[in-house]
Amino acid sequence: MKKSLTAFALIGSVMVAPAAWAGERTVTFAVDNMTCASCPYIVKNSMTAVPGVARVAVSLQARTATVTFDDAKTTPDAIAAASANAGYPAHPRPQGS
Repeated sequence: MKKSLTAFALIGSVMVAPAAWAGERTVTFAVDNMTCASCPYIVKNSMTAVPGVARVAVSLQARTATVTFDDAKTTPDAIAAASANAGYPAHPRPQGS
């Protein structure tokens, strides 16, 4: 009986583990081609349209976009591609920059 419970606990933890690793992440992107007041609006809308993106804050002055997203639903590459498709290539900045 004890072995069965241990086996079920192990199997259950393996099945739940990927969901536990997934979570909310925040990445700051350097965004090219932002030159006017409407650019941040376009960048924000293109990035927000990616499924899994929760929040986007864009700075025209710093030419950055800080994006909070569910890493089980999307990736920084997908978010950058959405921005690039709108005409604003985006590149994840190294953490601490």
